[in-house]
Amino acid sequence: MIQTIITFIIVFGILVIVHEFGHFYFAKKSGILVREFSIGMGPKIYAYSKNATTYTLRILPIGGYVRMAGLEDADDDLKPGTPVSLITGENGKVQTINASHSTTLLNGIPIEVTKSDLENELWIEGYENGDESELKRYEVDHDASIIEADGTKVRIAPKDVQFQSAKLWQRILTNFAGPMNNFILAIVVFALVGILQGAVPANSNQVTVVPDSVAKKAGLKSDDRIIRVAGTKTTDWTDLQTTISKRPGQKTTIVVQRNGRQHQYTLTPKSVKGNDGKVGQIGIESKMTRNLGSRIAYGFTETWKLTTMIFALLGHMVTHGVSVNDFGGPVAIYVQTSAAAKLGFTSVLTMLAYLSLNLGIVNLIPIPALDGGKILLNFIEGIRRKPMKPETEGIITLVGFGLLMLLMVLVTWNDIQRYFF
Repeated sequence: MIQTIITFIIVFGILVIVHEFGHFYFAKKSGILVREFSIGMGPKIYAYSKNATTYTLRILPIGGYVRMAGLEDADDDLKPGTPVSLITGENGKVQTINASHSTTLLNGIPIEVTKSDLENELWIEGYENGDESELKRYEVDHDASIIEADGTKVRIAPKDVQFQSAKLWQRILTNFAGPMNNFILAIVVFALVGILQGAVPANSNQVTVVPDSVAKKAGLKSDDRIIRVAGTKTTDWTDLQTTISKRPGQKTTIVVQRNGRQHQYTLTPKSVKGNDGKVGQIGIESKMTRNLGSRIAYGFTETWKLTTMIFALLGHMVTHGVSVNDFGGPVAIYVQTSAAAKLGFTSVLTMLAYLSLNLGIVNLIPIPALDGGKILLNFIEGIRRKPMKPETEGIITLVGFGLLMLLMVLVTWNDIQRYFF
């Protein structure tokens, strides 16, 4: 149990950090202020500030986020009557605004806020020490910080460093960078798996024949090269899989090359259930190779193979309908982590790469609140040559987020019933 929990936290943490670091890095490069980089959700455990960004660790290890200036910053709107304390610098401008009841600033100026502008003109005004006879206005420094209600200290978000102030191509790249990092992680981890395993499937038409299989009974032998299936030329393992899977229960002629000579066999692929209905199988496996170059290239080949499989599954869901059983949430990932942890380190790495690839692809689906939905809105802005109204974009994102949360609740409940009852 402890091993599974620790493995789950590490795997989930790596996925979140890698994904969010993509957004973080390209936002910084685009001149967008990243106010907070959070690992985990919920109440804050630890916070550390450096180079205008506050790095926080939160109690629930089920996600994370990068908080960019101009996005979801409603907390900065200091409502009239809000009690705060101010720290001013040598230039006379406010350096820190404390809006937290749990944090006390020495030498802070207590005021009751009447109005504030922390985006454009940068000022805050109110009654000092409860004296309502005189309204005072304080200039706020461009790089000032605000201590929020939960005690988290972040930079204020002036207009010039907000997300919408960046160029359109920079915003698209920032939105895409999270999934991109997940693809890179999958490639790197699969390459590491290939190196650690010592042997990986060779993407060739040379095969290993499974005992008591259709292929074995027809006369095929291990190390044969299948060069033609039903008249179709096959040069690699992908060709073989694709061609044979299309012929369930159909008599098929196969030409193999063995010791420099060609042999022809006739067999009928076994019909088995697949994602898109019945598929054909004859009982062959890809030949393994120990070549170091192939083991490193396994990062690319396995990522590409699984990518095509995931897109095929998504296509099947679109054409045949979507079921909640097609999804898996944190509970499903926990169960898979438990199984992988029992099988060893390389199994955990394989699961990490697969989850990273899934996360990258799913995040690119053009649904509001996902990265793909944000990119779609960016492209719509490019076509219209003007940004969408913030209110409209906010409503679209809020609806998308609500639907995602509803789906997450349904998936989690379904996972609990599926795995524990």
